[in-house]
Amino acid sequence: MTSGLASEVVEAAVAHGLTLGCAESLTGGAVSAALVGVPGASAAVRGGIVAYAMDAKHDLLGVGEDLLAGPGPVSRETAEAMAAGARRALGVDIAVSTTGVAGPEPHGGAPVGTVWIGVSSAHGEHASEIHAPGARESVRHAAVEAALAALRNEIARVFTAP
Repeated sequence: MTSGLASEVVEAAVAHGLTLGCAESLTGGAVSAALVGVPGASAAVRGGIVAYAMDAKHDLLGVGEDLLAGPGPVSRETAEAMAAGARRALGVDIAVSTTGVAGPEPHGGAPVGTVWIGVSSAHGEHASEIHAPGARESVRHAAVEAALAALRNEIARVFTAP
């Protein structure tokens, strides 16, 4: 799955000498696939970690068990911790994470369509929530596009920050 947005992200990262990584739950590697579908992606993309299960989020990304039990796997805190864990594990300048509920059933107290996108860079961690309508594949597609937009926006922020 290559999109114009993925091309924008890769081109901007390469132009600024930045490395990128992903931590994915509900998107199951689709963000990484979109990025590496862009010719020349190897100059910027170092890798991705698919951590679908809660223990994988903890073991692979270092997400605290207290976060997974407290705010839960579908939360701002978990999205930020996943992005920070990917940034550390992959040794990248910017990492993005996806966590949420694609359906068909609610999960962790969150309704279907709830998605959190986390970002980690030298400027810290932040996350945003989206609510994607539709069936499972529509939610996952919206999450991929939101994650790519978050990467694009973070690259722009890194290069306009004082």
